[in-house]
Amino acid sequence: MDWSIVLDIGVGVGVFILGLGVLIAMLALAKTLGRVNQTLDEVDKQIATLGTPIGKTLDHVGGIADTADQTLAKLGGVVQSLENVAGSVSHTADLAKDALVPAIVNVGATITGVSAGLRRLFTGKNASDES
Repeated sequence: MDWSIVLDIGVGVGVFILGLGVLIAMLALAKTLGRVNQTLDEVDKQIATLGTPIGKTLDHVGGIADTADQTLAKLGGVVQSLENVAGSVSHTADLAKDALVPAIVNVGATITGVSAGLRRLFTGKNASDES
């Protein structure tokens, strides 16, 4: 019996099995990346939703800062006026903080949702598996 033909067939079958394994791995990777793409699309939607309120808040803060600059220019060298402007700037910072805290909390909630989605993605569980 000629053993070279057995070796040739064995190598051929081994390469075929290796190729089949790579095909299965790539199909699983495609499925995983599809789920990641859906998750990222949802994150994009949530970030787009946050963009408008944050932009309006920053415009409002910019308007307050412009008003404070005009007041400072008008009142020039009067010490009492400078103290009033400093108080206004402090108040503006408090307003900015109060306006931005809810948006930052929403970003935190978004990150929590993304991490939960990624956890489900890598553990292979979805909402129907948990109930």
